Amino acid sequence: MRVGIDLSPLRLTRAGTARYLRILLGELEGRGDVEVAPIAWGGGGRVTAGLRDAAWYPLGLPRAARDADVLHCPSYRAPFRSTTPLVVTVHDVALLRHPEVFNRWSRTYGRFAVPRVVRAARLLIAVSEFTRDELVELLAVDPERIRVVPNGISSVFTPEGLAADGDYVLAVGTLEPRKNLPRLIEAARGLDAELRIVGARGWGDVDVDQSHVRWLGEIPDEDLAVLYRGARCVAYPSLYEGFGYPIAEAMACRTPVVTSAGGATEEIAGGAAVLVDPLDPPSIRAGIEEAILRRDELVPAGLARARAFAPDRFAEATVDVYREALRDPDVV
Repeated sequence: MRVGIDLSPLRLTRAGTARYLRILLGELEGRGDVEVAPIAWGGGGRVTAGLRDAAWYPLGLPRAARDADVLHCPSYRAPFRSTTPLVVTVHDVALLRHPEVFNRWSRTYGRFAVPRVVRAARLLIAVSEFTRDELVELLAVDPERIRVVPNGISSVFTPEGLAADGDYVLAVGTLEPRKNLPRLIEAARGLDAELRIVGARGWGDVDVDQSHVRWLGEIPDEDLAVLYRGARCVAYPSLYEGFGYPIAEAMACRTPVVTSAGGATEEIAGGAAVLVDPLDPPSIRAGIEEAILRRDELVPAGLARARAFAPDRFAEATVDVYREALRDPDVV
């Protein structure tokens, strides 16, 4: 089976979709049943990205994928029509649920493109039950066309290995409004621990220039694993997620997790994290203190939960979706 995979997200970011792609490609490499045909166009600049959205996805990508048996687009940036059976991964529907936290181009593109891409796909992969339910509610997608395949996490994130020094709480995520960093920063003020933040500069003018905060920017996964292992806990009080990689990664590195109650974050935590109200800094602070105190209980629970996100399990389930899309033309 020859699978065309859109690799364009690797040219734009290291977070989210790019992380998903790197893990999937690593697991598919060397498989005898799948031949990956990488497809991409353009570079990482803003103008090129706009051209890719406006012209290449609707016109160029369907032509480039004609020799593939299945086309897999790892995000809602995908063709509006495709003669090649199309599989689209939907990480979240934040563009439709919370358009106010995105820039004007993303909002405009999302309103126009997402419904068309969803209709064009033979099958949709949702990375969580929560995302599946969002697709059904916001876009009226038939649940029979959705397959829930939780993301896999990199094998770099293991309980064994080096751990960073220092007393600190770790936060991981792009500096953008959904990550709720201002409330986390407020919650961490006065703790007997530094707040370290890992993530790229995003949008929304998120201010991390505080005396008790150290922003580390983007770092390699190997270094991130060291930070996970050394943290007193990982705080991830996001306002909206479709999955939440840092939850699973931290658990795999034997680190207690604090995250938001409700939605995908609670689903991914699977009962192995402290849940808080992300809109209430005192609740976040209390959750951090609780997670530190309950470390001996949360670490083994987290390690057990993290096994659900093994990369080989994720890849096998994704290949099953490819097979189904190729086998059954009447699935839509």
